[in-house]
Amino acid sequence: MSLLEKLQGERAALPAAFSAKAVGLAWLGAFIAIAVVAILTQRLEHMLILGSFGASCVILFAYPDAPFAQPRNTVGGHFLSSLVGLTVVSLLGVTWWALAIAVATAVALMMVTRTVHPPAGSNPVIVWLLAASHGGLGWDFLLFPTLFGAIAITIVALIYNNVTREGRYPKYWF
Repeated sequence: MSLLEKLQGERAALPAAFSAKAVGLAWLGAFIAIAVVAILTQRLEHMLILGSFGASCVILFAYPDAPFAQPRNTVGGHFLSSLVGLTVVSLLGVTWWALAIAVATAVALMMVTRTVHPPAGSNPVIVWLLAASHGGLGWDFLLFPTLFGAIAITIVALIYNNVTREGRYPKYWF
C-alpha cells in the first residue's frame, strides 16, 4: 500500500456523538477544575496553572474511563514530562534539538512507566519556552505548577466524576 493510499484513511465512521448531558457535565467539570487551580494560584501566590492542564481537562472530564485519564497517568505523566524538560534544558540549553530530545524522551519515558497522558507531552515545550523567554527556569517548576497543579485537577476529577457518573473513577491507581 502506498503512502498516498494510507493518507486516504480507512474511511471509518465518526465516533458516536456525545449526549447533551455528557457535554454539559464535561463543561462543568473542566470549569470547576480550572477554577480551582486558578483560585489556588491567587490564594497561595504560587503558579499552579500549565497550558497543558486545559487539555488534561478534555481527557479527565470527557473520557474519564480512558487509561490516559487515570490519576497515575495524569500526575505521573505531568511530573515526568516536566522533569525531562527541566533536565534536558539544564544539560543541553535552549536549542531546537534539545527541545526535540526533551519531547521525544518524555513520550518514551511515559510509555515505559505506563503513565502516558497526552497533554503532558507538551510540558517539555512549556519548559523550553519559559526557559527561553526568562533566561532559565528553576527546579521548583516541578512542584509549582506541575505536581501541585496536576494533583489539584486530579482531586477535582476524583470528586466530580464520582458524584456525577454511575461508574467508578478511577479505574486503577497503580
